[in-house]
Amino acid sequence: MEKTLTDNTKKIHSYVLKSSLRETEILNRLRSETHKDPAAIMQIPPEQGQFMALLVKLISAKRTIEIGVYTGYSALCVAQALPEDGYMVACDINEEWLNVAKRYWIEAGVSNKIDLRVSPAVETLESLLDDGQKETFDFIFIDADKQNYDQYYELSLKLLRPGGLVAIDNTLLFGSVVSPKLMPEKLKGILSDSDIEAVKQLNLKIKQDLRVEISMLQVADGITLVRKNDL
Repeated sequence: MEKTLTDNTKKIHSYVLKSSLRETEILNRLRSETHKDPAAIMQIPPEQGQFMALLVKLISAKRTIEIGVYTGYSALCVAQALPEDGYMVACDINEEWLNVAKRYWIEAGVSNKIDLRVSPAVETLESLLDDGQKETFDFIFIDADKQNYDQYYELSLKLLRPGGLVAIDNTLLFGSVVSPKLMPEKLKGILSDSDIEAVKQLNLKIKQDLRVEISMLQVADGITLVRKNDL
């Protein structure tokens, strides 16, 4: 067996959570409430949120962007990791989900750090560029509609400072990037062939993109880390 392959993955995953997860009570409540939503599969798992918070602290991020908020779990993880003068632009269009997010952000005392933009994310990102905010952000998380992933990636690189980090979620799409047969039944009415192809094409593009350094990780549903090179 290769070193990268491990049997009993469910048992290993349980061990990882038991041995390392430090999910706060408020994050646990938000995750539990979201679990009742029919679209709950879109929520990142707690170990991924903890990992993202660590990344934010490792690069001493102060200015971040989240593309795709859902009910606010990942945004809360990142906002709690930001310093008191930290700033996050959060992009989403679903008011029902955002109402859940705002309740927990307020309760956690981080709503002052979050600039919520309720409009299509491409428009928000372009407006930030128009406002002269090119290369001013430290960390960007992309976790929204897959067919716009390439646009989000390109706009993010423009907004990201050299040495900054982009984290792209769902780059494995539950295995469907390898074979559509691996897609869970519950996702077959949500993800289209166009979604799968968009992610596959972006994965290929990033591998060849000399503007960045990359690492695709088998964390949750696949998360690709992209560091913008100093050009």
